[in-house]
Amino acid sequence: MPTAVTFRHQNKAHTIYFSHAKAVLPVKLKNGETVLVTWGRRSHENSEMPLGGWALNDSIHEGKWNYYSPKPVKLLIDKFMKIDYEGHTQWFEVTRGQWIQGILLQEGNEYRVYIVILIPDRLDVCYNQWPKIVIA
Repeated sequence: MPTAVTFRHQNKAHTIYFSHAKAVLPVKLKNGETVLVTWGRRSHENSEMPLGGWALNDSIHEGKWNYYSPKPVKLLIDKFMKIDYEGHTQWFEVTRGQWIQGILLQEGNEYRVYIVILIPDRLDVCYNQWPKIVIA
C-alpha cells in the first residue's frame, strides 16, 4: 500500500504522507474539477469512517464497504511511495494517462477517500499490495 504520494494541485507540488494528521488526496470529480479530500482515517481521529487509508479491491466487490456508499474516483497522483519487505522505500511514477483508483466514502456530511489496493498474484514480487491503476 502506498504510504506517501506526490501530486500537483493549484500549480503547487505536494508530498503527502498518510501518517500526517491532515493527509489529503486529489480527487477528480465528474465535472473535471479536482478537489482535495481527507485520505482515510488515523486512529486518533474522531470519526466513524474505517481506519486506514486503503481498501482491498476484493473487499469492495464483496460489499464490505457498502455502508459508506462507496463511489469509484480517480486520484490524480504523480508518484507513490512503497516500502518493500526489507524496509526500503521506493517511489513509483504513475504513467501519464493513468490514475490510481480510489473510493470516496460518505458518512453523514463527512467524506474520505481511500486508495484501492490489489494483492499481487505472483510470488516473486517485493510488495504484498499494489495500488489499482486505471486507464481513462
